[in-house]
Amino acid sequence: MNSKTVLVTGATGYKGTVLVPKLLAKGYRVIAIDTQWFGNFLQNHNNLTVIKGDVRDTHSIDLTNVDAVIHLASIANDPCGDLNPKLTWEVSALATMQLADKAKKTGIKQFIYASSGSVYGVKEEEQVTEDLSLEPISEYNKTKMVAERVLLSYTNDMAVQIVRPATVCGLSDRMRLDVSVNMLTMQALTNGKITVFGGAQVRPNIHIDDITDLYIYMLENPDKTSGVYNAGFENISILDIAKMVQAKINCEIEITPSNDPRCYRINSDKLLATGFKPNKNVESAIEEIISAFQAGQLKDEERYYNLKWMQKEVL
Repeated sequence: MNSKTVLVTGATGYKGTVLVPKLLAKGYRVIAIDTQWFGNFLQNHNNLTVIKGDVRDTHSIDLTNVDAVIHLASIANDPCGDLNPKLTWEVSALATMQLADKAKKTGIKQFIYASSGSVYGVKEEEQVTEDLSLEPISEYNKTKMVAERVLLSYTNDMAVQIVRPATVCGLSDRMRLDVSVNMLTMQALTNGKITVFGGAQVRPNIHIDDITDLYIYMLENPDKTSGVYNAGFENISILDIAKMVQAKINCEIEITPSNDPRCYRINSDKLLATGFKPNKNVESAIEEIISAFQAGQLKDEERYYNLKWMQKEVL
C-alpha cells in the first residue's frame, strides 16, 4: 500500500464518486473538494477528507503535503456550460489556471486533468487522433481547450497528463441520467419507449469504471502517460445505442428530427499503446443500469439531470 496524498476536485460528482473509493482501496489518502451541488455520496473513510468548497476559491485550497492533483471539477456538458458562460469560464478555465499555478509553486509533481473528447468539434475524419486541430463549438468545449493549453505550459514543472474522455456511461452513486447510454436505458425502463433525436449522430463512449481506472493508471504511470490522450473505445450512433438497449428491454424506439450537428468520434490507439486496457463497455453499462433499477437501487430522479438541477438549485 502507498501513502501518497491525492487532491481530487469535483470529487463528489459522477466520476469522482466512483474514483475516490478506488483510490482509498489502493491505500491513497484523498482530499476531496466539491461544491456538492448534487450532494455527497462518498462514504466516510479514515484516509478521506471531504471539503465542501469551490475550486474558484483557489487561495483556500491547501496543497501542503499533496503529491498529485486529479482535476475533475468543471461545469459538465454543453447545455450546462451555455446556461451561465461566465460561471463556466470561471470554474472550467480560470480556476484550472490558478490551481495549476499554485500546484507549481507548491512543488506538486503531477497534475491529471479531465478534459473532453468534444474539444475537436465536429470532425469528418473517421479516426480522430490527438494531433487533429481543436475546433470547440460550445462554451464547455472552449474552456476545456483553453485549460489544456494552460496546463501544457507547465510541463517543465510537473508531469501534466490530459485525458480527453468520451461520453461516460454506467453506474455511480452520484448518477447522471443526462448522458446518452444512461438516459436511453432509463427511458426504456420507465416509459417503455426511447425517443431518439436524429439518431445518426455518433458518440464515443467509455464505461465509468474504465475512465476512473485510467485516472489511477495515469497516477501510477506518470512517465508513460504524460501529454494528451483520447479515452473512448466505442464510437456508436445514438440510434445504435437505442437498439442495444432495446435488445435488453422490451421497448419501442421513436425517431424524431434533430438539428443537433454534434457528431463526435475519437481514436484511442495512443492510450492503448501505453498498456492501458478497458475492461467494460456500453453493453455492460446498460446491463448494470437495468440490474440496479430492477433491484430498486436506482430511480429516475431530477437531481441526476445536471441541467434541470442547476436551473432549479444552483443558478
